[in-house]
Amino acid sequence: MDERDSIFSVSGKASGSAPEQKYIPKHEKPAQEQVPPSQDQPSPPPPQQQAPPPQPKAVRPKYDAFMFEPIGFDEYDRMTAAETKAAEEKRLRRERSRREKLLVLLFVLLLLIAAGLAAYGIVSDVMRGRRLGGSISSDQPVLILYQSKKPEGANELANMQDENGRYTTEGAAAAVRPSIVEIYTYADSLHNELLGTGSGIVISDEGSDAYIVTNAHVLQSDGYHTIHTVDGEVFSAKIVGRDVKTDIAVIRVNSSKLEPAVLGDSDEMLVGEQVIAIGNPAGLSSTVTDGIVSAVSRKIKSDSTGFEMDCIQTDAAISPGNSGGALVNMYGQVIGITSSKYVNSKYEGLGFAITINEAMPIIEELIQQGYISGRFRIGVTLIDMDGEAKLMSIESDLGFALPEGFTGIYITSLAEDCDISKTDLKPKDFITAINGQSVKTYSEFYETISSMYGAGDVVPATCAHLEKDKEPVYYNIEFRLMEDTSGNY
Repeated sequence: MDERDSIFSVSGKASGSAPEQKYIPKHEKPAQEQVPPSQDQPSPPPPQQQAPPPQPKAVRPKYDAFMFEPIGFDEYDRMTAAETKAAEEKRLRRERSRREKLLVLLFVLLLLIAAGLAAYGIVSDVMRGRRLGGSISSDQPVLILYQSKKPEGANELANMQDENGRYTTEGAAAAVRPSIVEIYTYADSLHNELLGTGSGIVISDEGSDAYIVTNAHVLQSDGYHTIHTVDGEVFSAKIVGRDVKTDIAVIRVNSSKLEPAVLGDSDEMLVGEQVIAIGNPAGLSSTVTDGIVSAVSRKIKSDSTGFEMDCIQTDAAISPGNSGGALVNMYGQVIGITSSKYVNSKYEGLGFAITINEAMPIIEELIQQGYISGRFRIGVTLIDMDGEAKLMSIESDLGFALPEGFTGIYITSLAEDCDISKTDLKPKDFITAINGQSVKTYSEFYETISSMYGAGDVVPATCAHLEKDKEPVYYNIEFRLMEDTSGNY
């Protein structure tokens, strides 16, 4: 038995009767039984609230002094893991804080660099400007811009007119522009479908109504019309009368706000006299162009009707949209009605205006009765032989070539409400003569009839029927001219 064995043995008996006790290791000792408190004993007082004890730190485990038994290893492992995790989190927080501080520092540094560059640019520009300013010698030109205004009252109409009543160009425009309106023609009452635009001249103000003269081709007999003033006001307009033959029409609006123009005497115009044209070309409201009177008393035929009118020739620009506008002298007087139908598109600077003296009787009659008396209606639709294109059109409709030397007016249709439809004349036949005078163009046809006959008169005519490879068959008819109050031509 060695010395260690003697530690775990108990020999002999103790004084007294104490029983012999056997050694039991600590990890084999049974749990001590708890004795329930006696019912007679009073219950202990409730424990007092105490602050939670501080978290214990991990204590390094050790072995039992007797049995080298491991003590505290599990608790140490748990506490070591918690401390490691806390330390890792603290390290991550420190790194994140360092990164954030670094970013803020970098941003501030960039701001300082930008501010420094801006300050440097400003200072360098100022210094360079001073150097350049100081280097300009006395012999170098210095650009100085001056701006001034017109003298006081220069834009007043009274200062644009001399002692004889003659306006400057701007004065004449200012005096007449309020009397020129823009006309819109629509296909429907809701004004959704625009058919075209043109110009008009306010010529009278009768109480609550104002009358406006324009070109007939600006209007549609079954259309809907409005006018726009230079001030932007809009009024509905009604057709009083229109005469397609002369291309003149009159409309009426229910307003007393419109300013009538002053009508002059076109017979007083001189070649070379300065004029201006006011209208609305291409929808450009109240456009003013200027020029001179190139010629007077020009007999010009309309390109749509062939009717001849007395016109003033001018080099003032007249374009589509100017139709129905005014040709004005330097006294602010309207001396002509401009019309694009009398403009020769083949040449520049060649425009025409119907003289106001020739237009006046037509305007007055249209206002009084809505049509021009003495107009007659034949009741045919035709193609004349004025040009190769029309000859080709006739031969195409017939289906064969015309006999050599044959001339006449080719009839394409007849109006059933006219007397000529009751004769032997049929579509695709020809009228070759009126009262023995040969006709082959529209002008010859109309002038021959109008020079000898009027509405209600009976007209004798020679007609011809053609068939392929056969001689013309001639026959005679008589028809009565119908009075025409429609204004169509």
